[in-house]
Amino acid sequence: MKKIINNILVLSFIISAFSACDPSVMNIEPVDEISETAVWDDPALIDAYINEMYLSLDHGYREHMLATLADDASYMAVRAPDFVAGILSPSDLSGFGTSRMQRYHWGFNFSAIRDVNIFLENIDDSAVNDQDILNRMKGEVHFFRAFHYHQLLRAYGGVPIIKKSYTLDDDFLAARNTFSETVDFIVEEADKAAELLPLDSRKDGTATKGAAMALKARILIHAASDLFHDNPQNDLVGYEGGDQQEMWRAAKEAAQDVIDLGKYELYDRYDDPTENYGQIFLDNTNHEEAIMSRFFTKERGDNYQIGLRSGPNGYHNWATNMPLQQFVDAYEMEDGSEFDWNNPENASAPYENRDPRFYATVSYDGRQWSQRPKDVLQHEPNSIIQTFKEVTIHHEDGSTTTRPGVDTRNGPVEDWNGTWTGYHMIKAIDPNVQHYQETQEVPWRFFRYAEILLNYAEASIELGEEADARWAINKIRDRAGMPDITDTGAELMERYRNERRIEMVFEDQRFWDIRRWKIAPEVMSENRRAIEITVEATDVNDRSTYFNYQYSVYEWGEMNWHDKMYFMPIHTEEMNRNEKLIQNPHY
Repeated sequence: MKKIINNILVLSFIISAFSACDPSVMNIEPVDEISETAVWDDPALIDAYINEMYLSLDHGYREHMLATLADDASYMAVRAPDFVAGILSPSDLSGFGTSRMQRYHWGFNFSAIRDVNIFLENIDDSAVNDQDILNRMKGEVHFFRAFHYHQLLRAYGGVPIIKKSYTLDDDFLAARNTFSETVDFIVEEADKAAELLPLDSRKDGTATKGAAMALKARILIHAASDLFHDNPQNDLVGYEGGDQQEMWRAAKEAAQDVIDLGKYELYDRYDDPTENYGQIFLDNTNHEEAIMSRFFTKERGDNYQIGLRSGPNGYHNWATNMPLQQFVDAYEMEDGSEFDWNNPENASAPYENRDPRFYATVSYDGRQWSQRPKDVLQHEPNSIIQTFKEVTIHHEDGSTTTRPGVDTRNGPVEDWNGTWTGYHMIKAIDPNVQHYQETQEVPWRFFRYAEILLNYAEASIELGEEADARWAINKIRDRAGMPDITDTGAELMERYRNERRIEMVFEDQRFWDIRRWKIAPEVMSENRRAIEITVEATDVNDRSTYFNYQYSVYEWGEMNWHDKMYFMPIHTEEMNRNEKLIQNPHY
């Protein structure tokens, strides 16, 4: 409680000069903190308390993104290679245990849950007497509790359901609730929030009825998935009994409820599908597809500068979240066919005629991007990404010279930050900003309408209602400029899963999807691949000359899967604090 009170404090007065002999000085309230009682006596402070809790929802625009712990991207440092190689334990959660993943950590979420519980214990006796405002406040806080438990459930399975704020005099040891009980509690909290919250946000980024309903739809899709029904190790990590089809029906109905609100639609403001997809994330507004977002401002200094951390190093950026060749290969051709390295036409020009979303997501060798910084123009004046390993330039006198690409680890600019894979993330990175000098204001989308349509499609496939699934998938593909699908059966499910991968990349989805679908043993056992490009040319700026593309395993590319990794281990420190906790299987 004191943490939040201190954070929300803004001193609105200046202490006057006091006489040293004035005894009243001894009775002044502390000026550097606000008492707990004062908070509940002041509606403005209560609102400030709630606003502070929004920060605990955190966001995914981190230097080290969750996608790098799955099969979409790689991160060059901070234990991410150890994690995908299967090196983690209760005492060392490897890449998942870093502060960049705190939004999924046990202690981080339970600390936030305690703040929620303090609020709910005090709000009915507070100075707020307007019922509409009271309902809105309660709705937001119930949403917070549902959100934090949904983060915990996905990482650990069933966790202790705590509905009170413990004091030092309490017995704070609590056993884990079952997976089923935790799911039910999240749904209950989301339903309470949806009942109390308005349809429209009170200001950009605040929770609404739609956000609570979207959270419910997400967790029901998660809970209905095979991982939690196919012979779980115990009832802490899955269902022992129950009707999985009934759960898929509940999940579909939850997604349908969001659709039926009529509040949201796919962002479709630009004729060019690449530009349109890119603007979903660059548009700094609470637009029609955005169900709930976190907004950043330059003045507040809370933008994590995803452009600086992930953009191409030839712009003085750090290239930290690098798309893998496996992910690049997952993009279809623009006619809806699969990309195939065994197809000579595909292999000779692997970046031509691909799904338009590819060009708004990935930076690759030869693509036009933004104006180079002035000190880089001498190396590359045409704003064209260079990730080729080496170009051999043939001169008229018969001599040759060689040099590496500007945007590589051997190039002349930020070479220690160059990509290992030959690709950079550019989704949600504004090309009009020089990120090493200034920050962008690009929101993190907690929930957007495309996810709801994908959830609806998945539940429909599992229920055998394939026409409904194709309708939802094709709405997303139509917006992306891709042809409709007509697949059925297993092919439809495969097509859906790839569609979800492409549409939702770098949005904290794939890490959980490959687990709940139980495909992680397959996709996380294939070593990570990069592109290696060599060039023969008479002019390095002539892109029509000979390019040779070869994909290969790169230095930190080893991946190993162990079934224990379906769930994260509860850290040894937490286990030592609470003797009632049971560790997850295989740790």
